[in-house]
Amino acid sequence: MKSKLEKRYRRKRKIRSRISGSSDRPRISIFRSNKYFYLQLIDDEKSETLAHVFGKDPVETGKKMLELMLKKKIKQAVFDRGGYKYHGNVKKIAETLREGGIKF
Repeated sequence: MKSKLEKRYRRKRKIRSRISGSSDRPRISIFRSNKYFYLQLIDDEKSETLAHVFGKDPVETGKKMLELMLKKKIKQAVFDRGGYKYHGNVKKIAETLREGGIKF
């Protein structure tokens, strides 16, 4: 029987095989630990991180990322949920970014 972590890594690999970020449409990557949420804005073509934020509250973390994206004049992105199911805190982050005008 596979552990939760193995299942998440399997989902993550499958997601990452289908999506990638570019300079026009960077990838928003999520990692959540027991304490924090980490968001990165990644350009996969150049292999560089454009921006990163972290925080304890998913909505506040999403707002911080939104501010950085608007400063860089980025309106579109690819959402990488990192193998996590799209519900709860991951969904809150995505909805916060959408409400701010970012299109996935």
